[in-house]
Amino acid sequence: MAWILLLLAGLAEIVFALSLKYNEGFTKLYPSLVTAASGGASFYLLMLSLKTLPVGTAYAIWTGMGAAGVAVLGVFFLKESTDLWRLLSIALVVVGVIGLKLSHVE
Repeated sequence: MAWILLLLAGLAEIVFALSLKYNEGFTKLYPSLVTAASGGASFYLLMLSLKTLPVGTAYAIWTGMGAAGVAVLGVFFLKESTDLWRLLSIALVVVGVIGLKLSHVE
């Protein structure tokens, strides 16, 4: 269950980070509400997952999911760079997240 909570926290973190692009310094109401709700949900779900998971593993996976997810979605929806080094770097983050999950013994 903790891994599902962490996955949901990571997805909420992606929504949070992307919504920062659209709230224009919290001057737009609906994007600002999305930012607040997804940020709160992300932290809350992370906190719940930490009841079972080690903080180092969970935090690294949470931030990695957020970073890689936002970078990938930025390429597809925001027309951000697809430079080889950028794509390789994103891949390394994904490999690191997978490695942390696989190395966790319950």
